[in-house]
Formats: sequence, structure tokens, C-alpha cells
Amino acid sequence: MVRIRVLVVDDHRIFAESLAAALAAEPDVEVAAAGSGPAALRCLERAAAEGRTYDVILVDAELGILSPGGRAVPGPVPVPRSGDSTPVDGISLVAGVRAGQPSVRTVVLAEKDDARRAALALQAGASGWVAKDCSLQRLLTVIRGVLRDETHLPPALLTGVLRELTAARKHRTESERLVESLTPREREVLRCMVAGLGRKAVAERLFLSPHTVRTHMQNVLGKLGVHSTLAAVALARRAGVGPAELAGDVVERGGQLA
Repeated sequence: MVRIRVLVVDDHRIFAESLAAALAAEPDVEVAAAGSGPAALRCLERAAAEGRTYDVILVDAELGILSPGGRAVPGPVPVPRSGDSTPVDGISLVAGVRAGQPSVRTVVLAEKDDARRAALALQAGASGWVAKDCSLQRLLTVIRGVLRDETHLPPALLTGVLRELTAARKHRTESERLVESLTPREREVLRCMVAGLGRKAVAERLFLSPHTVRTHMQNVLGKLGVHSTLAAVALARRAGVGPAELAGDVVERGGQLA
């Protein structure tokens, strides 16, 4: 019998353990649980190292940082890495799994229908969006379906999700047009901004003076039609601009590593 390996990721331990126990009762399902995004990534990494990769991950839509009122704070955060202990939201975890182990299918479990969040989940790489109060049989159908490369959404969400995806595509096209207006050097500066580098670090990386970098940054903001670095980075990400590669930037100076 081919067993389906499932990882349940939810910071509500009782729910995670109860769902894991219910799924484990199925003869062809093997289940584990994780209580956070970083913990889930560590489970995935460990399983991959042992040659026992997971097939499907069930991710809590509200996983992540809590506000003072106890509600999950939505919104994108950097794609998480397995060695990072910073809390991440569910959709960012989906993106992290997609980037690190694209063969793993992810399904988002939600307490309520939210077309915008569901669209973000699909864009991040999720294969399904399922209500937490659905029947176990329904969840098993979705798990087996995504392994056949099916995408599962509640019918009531379909119209809203399509509307959100259409709007996102329009915004992406406009963002791409604006990025294309930049010079090659300005694009380099933008990628450094996406990587979180400040003016001095950009200057050292590109062998430019801080004054020149400041001018380039001002030109980038002007051409993109934004007024802050944060807004420029958000637009760049919508356009698919990735961060400058920082690995290997360590250089030797005067016999010492700098």
C-alpha cells in the first residue's frame, strides 16, 4: 500500500493533534504535526535528508504573528527559511515550501472564506483552500485530489478568487512596465533594495559613492511613482523582481575576512 505522508501545521495544538489523529486512522495516511512555520520547514528538511519527504502539507490560514488583540496579522513577509525562528504567516509558509520543495502539495485550512487570502495562497503555490469545519471525508478527497495535480476551492469562493487573480495580474503587468523603465544600473539598485540593503551597503556592493547611490535610489522611486523604499520593494516584488544575491559577498581584505 502506498502511504500518503501528511504534515499538519497549526499553532493551535489541540486542533493540530486532533486532526492528525483523525487522519492517522486512515490505513494509507501517515501524519505528523508542527506548531509553527519554522518548525514545519525543519520537519520538511529533516524528512528530505532521510529520504522520506512529505506529500501534502495542511497549513492553517491564520498561522503566524499575533497582534495585541490575539488575531493573526495578515500580509506578506519574506519567504521563510528552515533556520529562521521568526514567526511567519500561513501564506508565506506556502511560498517557502514551494521554493524549497516544489513537489510537496500544500492545502490551506481556513476558519472562514476569504477570496483575497485564497487568491494569495494560490499565487504562493497552494493547491487548495478548505474550510476547517469540513468533514474528514471532504478533506481526504482534497488531499488525494491535489496529489493528482487538482486544485480545490469551495464553489462559493470561485468567482471572488478569479476576480482577485485578474486584478493581481493587471497590477503585475503595470508593475512590470514601470520596472522596465529603469536603467540596468537602477535595476541593480532596486534588487539591492529588495534584499534590504541600505545606501552604504549598496554603495560598497556596486563600487559606487553613497551620493551616487542616493541619486539612483531617488530616480528609482520617481520612475516607479512611489515615495518610499518600502513601496518600491512591494512594487518590485509584484513585478517579480528578486533580491540581489548576497551569498558569497564575503571578501578578503588585508588578510582578514570582511
